Amino acid sequence: MKRKINQMLVLIATLAIFLTMVLITVVYYDLFRKQVMEDLQVYAGLIGDNLTIENISETKEYLNTEYLNKEALRITVIGSDGKVDFDSEADSEQMENHSKRPEIIAAMESGEGQAMRNSETLSRNTFYYAVRLENGYILRVAKDAGSILGIFVRTIPSLLVVLGLLVVACLFVAHFLTVKLIQPIEKLAENLDEYNDKSDYEELTPFIHMIKKQHQDIMKNARIRQEFTANVSHELKTPLTSISGYAELIETGMASEKDVARFAHGIHSSANRLLTLINDIIRLSELDGAEQEIVMEQVNLYELADTCVEMLTMNAEKHDVTISLQGTECYVKGNKQMLEELLYNLCDNAIRYNNPEGKVVVEVYPKKEQAYLVVKDTGIGISTEHQERIFERFYRVDKSRSKSTGGTGLGLAIVKHIIARHNATLELESEAGKGTKIKVIFGNESRQMH
Repeated sequence: MKRKINQMLVLIATLAIFLTMVLITVVYYDLFRKQVMEDLQVYAGLIGDNLTIENISETKEYLNTEYLNKEALRITVIGSDGKVDFDSEADSEQMENHSKRPEIIAAMESGEGQAMRNSETLSRNTFYYAVRLENGYILRVAKDAGSILGIFVRTIPSLLVVLGLLVVACLFVAHFLTVKLIQPIEKLAENLDEYNDKSDYEELTPFIHMIKKQHQDIMKNARIRQEFTANVSHELKTPLTSISGYAELIETGMASEKDVARFAHGIHSSANRLLTLINDIIRLSELDGAEQEIVMEQVNLYELADTCVEMLTMNAEKHDVTISLQGTECYVKGNKQMLEELLYNLCDNAIRYNNPEGKVVVEVYPKKEQAYLVVKDTGIGISTEHQERIFERFYRVDKSRSKSTGGTGLGLAIVKHIIARHNATLELESEAGKGTKIKVIFGNESRQMH
């Protein structure tokens, strides 16, 4: 970055210097042209004072004086008909009629005229000034001078020397400015966590806020992943320890025939818990994949809820809980498998954390082009301090109850991912000891079946 900024500064400075020199040359030449014309006007006035006699030929000796020759002036006298009567550098008899020359036309019409013409080599210009005398003759004074191109070419060596010196100076200045420009950014990069909203560049403030937020998110995700790894290890260790312990007792013969059946049941339960945990971990990893494409279709949410309630009825009875469905049919655009998981996890949690003779009510209904899924229970509820964290992985309000009922602590984390994938919103209402109400609102258009 430093190198690019340095190169750009040097390039800009070089172009600016070069263009400035060209501009100065143009301005200088314009001033030079005006000065030459003013001088020719003065010379024409001086010469015109001595050309008041009728016979022009008598003044030829004056026009060829040493004074005028030193000034390198070309004097031409033209009659009112455009015929050249005298020219200090050419035979007037051989010269063409000058009545069509722009400076002569202007002098005949307004009393004076001027013009500038390039020579054939394009390296010199000839300046003309013509004035109409009292006797009707036109006096034209001309002088050769270098063209702007010729002047520029002659000054190229000097310009290159000056340009080289200025470029060298620009190299040092550009390096200094680059360091000054980059220094605050480098300092910020090294101390991003200590940034206090006071930047040397106000324009960078939104960018800095974005980077800082991304940095915080990365650190947070890294912490979550680290905690997740530790929790996975701990959660896997518990059933594996149970399985290993029961198996060892059976293997060493320390278990009686009566205990073998009990230990086998323990091994079977721990193995089932282990498989459930592994499946949830795999599913959560799949949902974490941001690039995973999901197939969306029109899904009858009420029908899915009815199937889920029917499937969990027996499980609810084992926990002495009743589960029921209310509402009307409505459709949402979503992934059928994910919505089934969403329903299962919400209902399963409502059953697990319910009280004996408790109730779970599932509601599905459309409202204002939105689809609502509500799962209510009369269970143990969630206190305010836990409500913000229940969707974290392996977070449990009642850890002992979760493990006794076979919960993995990942169900609501899966729910959170599924809701995000469907651009839905979730509302939680709960009070310790009085139950929980979870409402999922799907923003896409819903239809009621008639």
